[in-house]
Amino acid sequence: MTSPSNQTQALQRRSLDAVWHPCTQMARAEAVPPLPIARGEGPWLYDFEGQRYFDANSSWWVNLFGHADAAINAAIKHQLDTLPHVMLAGCTHEPAVRLAERLSARTGGALGHVFFGSDGASAVEIALKQSFHSWRNLGRSDKREFVCLQNGYHGETIGALAVTDVAIFRDAYDPLLMRAHIVTSPDSRLGNEAEALAAMRALLAERHDQIAAVIVEPLVQGAAGMVMHSPNYLRQLRAMTREFGVHLIADEIAVGCGRTGQFFAWEHVSPRPTGTPSAPRGGAAAFGSGPAGDRDTQPPQGQDWPDFILLSKGITAGTLPLSLVLTTDAVYRAFWSDDVKRGFLHSHSYTGNALACAAANAVLDRFDAGQIERNAEQASLLMEAFAPLGQCSRVEQLRQQGMILAFDVVDAPSGFAEAFHLAARRHQLLIRPIGRTVYLMPPYLIDAATAAWLAAAVRATLCDLFPDVA
Repeated sequence: MTSPSNQTQALQRRSLDAVWHPCTQMARAEAVPPLPIARGEGPWLYDFEGQRYFDANSSWWVNLFGHADAAINAAIKHQLDTLPHVMLAGCTHEPAVRLAERLSARTGGALGHVFFGSDGASAVEIALKQSFHSWRNLGRSDKREFVCLQNGYHGETIGALAVTDVAIFRDAYDPLLMRAHIVTSPDSRLGNEAEALAAMRALLAERHDQIAAVIVEPLVQGAAGMVMHSPNYLRQLRAMTREFGVHLIADEIAVGCGRTGQFFAWEHVSPRPTGTPSAPRGGAAAFGSGPAGDRDTQPPQGQDWPDFILLSKGITAGTLPLSLVLTTDAVYRAFWSDDVKRGFLHSHSYTGNALACAAANAVLDRFDAGQIERNAEQASLLMEAFAPLGQCSRVEQLRQQGMILAFDVVDAPSGFAEAFHLAARRHQLLIRPIGRTVYLMPPYLIDAATAAWLAAAVRATLCDLFPDVA
C-alpha cells in the first residue's frame, strides 16, 4: 500500500486538532488516525493516494445507490436552484408534501401523517414525545413509561438513550435518563422467541396502564451485532400491544429503505396494500440464512401496521440528513384542538428541508422502478458468495436478512474490531465490525463478480488476523 502523502498526513493532523470525531476515543485516534477520503464513486471511496476502498457498511448504513449517484445529485441540484429551504411552520413546499404522500401510500394510508426530523435520534425523540403526549391529551397522563428490548439501540440523545440498552453508549449518562423497561430480545441464534414473547406479555399485563409504547428494531438489531429475529415475533408483538392498549414504535432507521428485502421491514409482517409497488412475497427471509426456520414465504393474513414507523439514514441515499416519523390518524387526532398547548410543539430550524426531501423523493423513484426486485437478486448473490465462509472454523452464525449479511468470529481477541478494520483496508475494504460481529450492509450495487470479490476480501482479512484460517 502506498505510503501516506504529505497532503494525507496534514489533513489527518488538522482533523485530530479540530474535529471531535463520533464514536471515537480521541486519544486512540492519535495512534490510529482517521482515513482521509478525497472522493467517492459508486461503492468506492478514494484516498488522496488514489487507493480505493469498497464501502461495505455504506458509510454507517446510509448509502443506498453508491456515492455521487447521478439521479440523486440531479434532484438535489434542481431543488437547489428552485428552493433550498423554507420553514415548515406556517409554510409548506411541494417536495415535503409529495414525500409524505408517497410514504403514507406505501402503508395504504394506515400511517397517514408524517412529521419531519433531522436524524435518527431526533425521530426517536419525536415518537416518544408524540406517544406520551397523545395519551395525555386523551386523559391518560399516567401512561408515561416505555419498553425497549435487551441490546436494542435507538440513538444517543437523552430520550433515545433511555430506550437504548447498549452499555458503551448508555452507562456514562445513566443518571440523566428516565427509567425504561428492558425486556428479553428475540435472537435467532438462541431460538428464544417464545421466551421473549412471554416476558413481553408478562410486563404488558402488569404495567399496561402505565406504559405508553414499546419500541423495537424490526427483524434486525443493528448495534447489538446484527441480531436477527423472525416476522412472527413482530406479528405477535403487534397483537399484544393491541390487546393491552399500548403504542408500538417500529424504529426502521437502519432497516428501512429496502435493507431487509422490502421497503419497510414491517412489510414482512403486513402485506403491501393493493395497487402499490411490490416485490415477490417472502422478501429477504427467503434469500439466505436469516431467522432460522421462518421463511415466511406466504403473505400474512390481514394488515396491522405499528402506530409509528421511523425512517432516516438511507432515505436520502447518503446525501443529506433527514428523518421522518410516520404515524396513524388516531395519534394525530389526539392533538387536534383549538388549544395550542394540546398541539405537538416540537420543531427544529431545518424541519422538512426541501433539498433533503428532493433527495428522498429521488430515492422513492428508484424503488418505484423495481429496486426491491433488484435487491432480491443481489442478496442471493451475496449469500451464494459467502456461503463457503460459513464452513470456516473461525466463523459461526453466518446469517442474512436481505442486504444485511453478518457472522460472528470465534474466539475474537480484545481489540478485534479495530484490528479487522485496519487489516481490511489492505484488501481495499472499508468495514467496521461490531464487537466480534463482522457484517456487510453494502450499497445496492452488487453483481456476481463484486459479491465474489467481497467474500474473498473478507476471507483474506481473516487470514491476516488468524493464521489457522484456511
